[in-house]
Amino acid sequence: MTDDKSATQGPSDQDLQDLIAENDTGARQPTGMTAIILLYVAVAWSLFQLWLASPLPYIVSFGVFNSTEARSIHLAFAVFLAFLAYPAFKNSPRSYIPVFDWVLAAAGAFCALYIFIFYRELSSRPGLPITQDLVVAGAGLVLLLEATRRALGPPLMIVAMVFLAYVFFGNAPWVPDVLQWAGASFSKAMSHQWITTEGVFGIALGVSTSFVFLFVLFGSLLDKAGAGNYFIKVAFAALGHMRGGPAKAAVLASAMTGLISGSSIANVVTTGTFTIPLMKRVGFSGEKAGAVEVASSVNGQIMPPVMGAAAFLMVEYVGIPYPEVIKHAFLPATISYIALIYIVHLEALKANMKGLPKRQTSTVQQVLMRSLLFVLSLVILAGVIYYAINFQKQIFGNAVGWIVAVECAVIYFAGLYYAAKYPDLELDDPNKPVLELPALGETAKSGLHYLLPVVVLVWFLMIELKSPGLSAFWATVLMLFIMLTQRPVKAFFRKQPDYMASVKEGIADVIDGFATGARNMIGIGVATAAAGIIVGTVSLTGIGQVMVEFVELISGGNLMLILIFTAIISLILGMGLPTTANYIVVSSLMAPVIVELGAANGLIVPLIAVHLFVFYFGIMADVTPPVGLASFAAAAVSGADPMKTGFVAFFYSMRTAVLPFLFLFNTQLLLIGLDHPFDVVMVIFVAIVAMLVFAAATMGYFFTRSKLWESAALLLIAFTLFRPGFWLDLLEPPYENLPATEIVEKAADMPANTSILLDVEGISLEGDEVSKSVMLPLGPEASGEDRLYNAGIAVRNEDGKVFIDDLVFGGPAEKAGLDFDFEITAIKIEADRMPKEVFFIPAFILLGGIIVLQRRRRRAEAA
Repeated sequence: MTDDKSATQGPSDQDLQDLIAENDTGARQPTGMTAIILLYVAVAWSLFQLWLASPLPYIVSFGVFNSTEARSIHLAFAVFLAFLAYPAFKNSPRSYIPVFDWVLAAAGAFCALYIFIFYRELSSRPGLPITQDLVVAGAGLVLLLEATRRALGPPLMIVAMVFLAYVFFGNAPWVPDVLQWAGASFSKAMSHQWITTEGVFGIALGVSTSFVFLFVLFGSLLDKAGAGNYFIKVAFAALGHMRGGPAKAAVLASAMTGLISGSSIANVVTTGTFTIPLMKRVGFSGEKAGAVEVASSVNGQIMPPVMGAAAFLMVEYVGIPYPEVIKHAFLPATISYIALIYIVHLEALKANMKGLPKRQTSTVQQVLMRSLLFVLSLVILAGVIYYAINFQKQIFGNAVGWIVAVECAVIYFAGLYYAAKYPDLELDDPNKPVLELPALGETAKSGLHYLLPVVVLVWFLMIELKSPGLSAFWATVLMLFIMLTQRPVKAFFRKQPDYMASVKEGIADVIDGFATGARNMIGIGVATAAAGIIVGTVSLTGIGQVMVEFVELISGGNLMLILIFTAIISLILGMGLPTTANYIVVSSLMAPVIVELGAANGLIVPLIAVHLFVFYFGIMADVTPPVGLASFAAAAVSGADPMKTGFVAFFYSMRTAVLPFLFLFNTQLLLIGLDHPFDVVMVIFVAIVAMLVFAAATMGYFFTRSKLWESAALLLIAFTLFRPGFWLDLLEPPYENLPATEIVEKAADMPANTSILLDVEGISLEGDEVSKSVMLPLGPEASGEDRLYNAGIAVRNEDGKVFIDDLVFGGPAEKAGLDFDFEITAIKIEADRMPKEVFFIPAFILLGGIIVLQRRRRRAEAA
């Protein structure tokens, strides 16, 4: 053990910090006045974003910016810092900033600020750019692409350039016929991409400005305050004593660290420097230890309530509130983490691993009782807080905010009083021998005040239903208060005299947190802006509708092939693009395709399900060899082979890769269409069992090593539990066809805000025969004719056949590809069938049989 210690220690802390800097905050670390300028520009960006999110501008009637102006200033900061913080090439200087980079930074910032500086002039000549506008737009695009290359590498820049080339050369002979379009002039392209809000300054940059920055800043401040180390210590105190305990603790710590880190690489390095050596100590190989850390860290982006930046884009792209996104993402993320803990447990069983030594031992009954009491306490506490605040609202009205703020302060100081009784949590050296794990109670009490800002954030998001930006603002304000006061207040409770030193440390932490948060945002800021070029190309050229036809052509209209094609595109692009940019590109091109072709296959696919599908596979790219950066980061810590680590991590992450296919076909996994609490409980229970069974099948180990037929049977059971409707569809058709002549009556009878599914056929403008199913929204209750008109059509009846007589321009029907004189051949309504849950019965019977066989075999092996 002593002999190989040096070999297993891995790289130094400085090497790991350089790895994070190179990918997240910028590899350049200048000294002197240049460092001060870089620091305070980053701090100024954070202060601007806080001002933008706060209610103060509207109270003092100063510094109010509209969304376009705010996006302009946001991008100016991002581009300016990108040129200063990221060197141009690998051999470029790191310790100082060349004059040329200062020039590029100033020019890029000016081009980004152009819309803000000349806002009135530009608004007075919409669509009529002058030469000055075009020069700035052209220079701005070039500088943005260079800033993107520096901060994120060449891939996103190359993809954006390909789309720009398509804008100008869409009618070139080398462009496939199905993708050709007329092409745009330089004036039209520059105006669309830079001067309007259709391109660079579009929705993606708006979300980065309004939402994402504040969540990244909140996470940075939480980490600087010490919450990251607290989460790791609590996870180890809770799970470290179990079989393979360090690996289980790594999963839990990464799930909690995912709250404060939007970067897979930073998450891997933050928790991995401590967890990976300990995992190796209890018996995990370097590859497996790194893979566990990668699989758990990458999943941090899908774990509510604070998900990756792309989750905030869904709010705009799908058109639903952020709490709805959280609700739909909750179950898949939760069962994914539970399954990873179970995978780790199975690995420990296979290798007969032990846990780390614990200060106190407890029986199983005591552990279960404490866990039950803890959960019940949380539920009761949540209920008391909810009803207490609602009661205070009725009593105090608009003054309730001040009352609750005082109550939060009391809770905070009480938490610090408890924390002051215990020593501050220090960063441990994972290479030193662990004599015993810390006590869970003491460890948890030492940092309870860190949970208060997270509770405030969740409260504003989920209960008060405030915007993500405002919710993050108030949570950040509380976090700033905690950072400035926690040290001096602890010193007071401990009767330590040096208060001013504690205050200075708190101020230094705040400044450091502001700067780190801003530098973490450089990549996201330029990524959302560069991805805006791609979105602008889609809206300018109409390639979105062309993609529907192109994908339908190459897939033959087969929905499963389309989904596999989309997943492969996400993985390939994700090898070079950050998750946010990858999501923007793929969702812009493929989400409408999946929804439309799903309807043509008779499958109603909610838009949120499609966007989560793209999001999941974009995240998977951080794991997937040969480029998975998170795997390389973990291998740097573990000293193992990066490719082997990547392949093992991908194997562990198969559950994350399978889930998107499952929730597209069974939207109950996204908690859609569940009307009764019992339904919710049953879906959650069945989903957890199914995911654990799937993990056991892929690991080849359940209660003992599985035989091949047992693994196959477990896969079949998992599939049946996840998607029982598959077997029901084989026995009974999901829809009944009604005559098209009943369409007006049926539209009038359907509930409010539902959709009607129609079979249509006809000849398109290009002369192609069209035959497909379309889903049209009917809107509120009204007459049949009015509801069909809300859907974008008016119909006529000729000799017992129903045709589209009128089409609303830009309406749902036209967007679904319908045209004049298309015949409606049938109305599809859900068939009256037996419940699909019937198929759970044979699945659970088969599962019980396998459990009996394996337990019997395990007893025989033990004997």
